[in-house]
Amino acid sequence: MEAYKKVMIVGMLLAIVMIGSGPMLANGQYSFCHMPKDGLKACLPSVSGDNPVDPSTACCSAIAKADLQCFCRYKDSGLLPIYGVDPNEAMQLPVKCKVVDSFHC
Repeated sequence: MEAYKKVMIVGMLLAIVMIGSGPMLANGQYSFCHMPKDGLKACLPSVSGDNPVDPSTACCSAIAKADLQCFCRYKDSGLLPIYGVDPNEAMQLPVKCKVVDSFHC
């Protein structure tokens, strides 16, 4: 029984750390790596589908404010494809938006 309690506590701590470092509410609006929901929506056409489009001004504005290193935590996690996001296309957005000259995790 004592081992079960320890496992549950560790599991809860991991969940808190994971939730705290990624998605969160900021000013009542969902954000992911400091990108608000509107920014995420603006970038979706540029990172999904067979023929992603060039990023829009709204997308690039959101990318400029995002925590790019935070994105690296999700690149190989398998979560992005669940939402229809191509991780490789997503990792190219900072360069396509001219936020940085190059970007590698």
